[in-house]
Amino acid sequence: MVTITAVYLLILVGGIVRSTGSGMGCPDWPKCFGNYVPPTDADQLPDNYQQLYTEKRLAKNERLASMLDRLGMTTTAHALRTEEAIKQESEFNVVTTWIEYINRLVGVAIGLLIIATFVRSLYLWKWRKSIALLSGFALVLVIFQGWLGALVVTTHLLPWMVTIHMLPALLLVAVLMLARHKADEPVVAPFRAVRLSRAVLWAALLLTLIQVVIGTQVRESIDTIALAMQYELRETWVEQLDVSFYIHRSFSWLLLGVHVVLVFLTTREKHRELSRWAIVLLAAVITEGLVGVLLAYAGFPAFLQPVHLVLGTLIVGLQYYMVLLVGNASRQPKNYTLQAC
Repeated sequence: MVTITAVYLLILVGGIVRSTGSGMGCPDWPKCFGNYVPPTDADQLPDNYQQLYTEKRLAKNERLASMLDRLGMTTTAHALRTEEAIKQESEFNVVTTWIEYINRLVGVAIGLLIIATFVRSLYLWKWRKSIALLSGFALVLVIFQGWLGALVVTTHLLPWMVTIHMLPALLLVAVLMLARHKADEPVVAPFRAVRLSRAVLWAALLLTLIQVVIGTQVRESIDTIALAMQYELRETWVEQLDVSFYIHRSFSWLLLGVHVVLVFLTTREKHRELSRWAIVLLAAVITEGLVGVLLAYAGFPAFLQPVHLVLGTLIVGLQYYMVLLVGNASRQPKNYTLQAC
């Protein structure tokens, strides 16, 4: 649970990095300006630091493009070679540099927590191998996520790379939740058959994932607009968005309706545990909607962008946790008795 909470903290910090335009605060990876502790003043850097780090990044991109060529992904490789944004280098800014540096420190802490989780799970191998296997998979995901983070920096925050970087974080939360659920299974009380609730819950999860995908399109547009306007005149950003924003906004009403139905079903069928979580989930959906309204009509406040991101991932996590609870209902016998481990 500590690790799961920490992953959500990392998602929040990542949202702060994006909303403040700090993604290129450190132009290299894993170090920051060639050091494990970044500088606090531009005078600590060589005069040609921008050219230096641009050349290093372009060299890495060429190696990546060559690998993509060998894999047959010639279109993506060509885009990497010709994308003008990659050739631009940001000037040193102590605030954005340290925001990105803190983001990386939190990422290291997550890695250490997941290593500790994996090591601890090995003690449970004889009891339930799935916990250790899931914890090991989580460790692989974190390593993969670190590699993707390096590519995000190398490609100078290309929007589609930022989106790809976010998706493993959702999978990581799901894997850790499943591992924790496996550890708790012997003490989870059974539910009655919940076929209708299960169907609505899966529908809610599927629709939310679709909403997340649409939201990433909106976010990519926002990132492009923000960069073009130097993160100024936020009140004009909405009017520059394309149709994906309006689809994303309207889709929220469908999600709200599905979650209201879910609360109704779990309450009517008197599933106390499911009902309680369904109400928490509905509250999260409503809060997410209100944050979205404030973003759209209050000039995209920077502090609300990471909140919107974290709430979205939290909703997916809550839905998945409820899926695990409902799935447990179909496996546990009515005369279930607690067994000693």
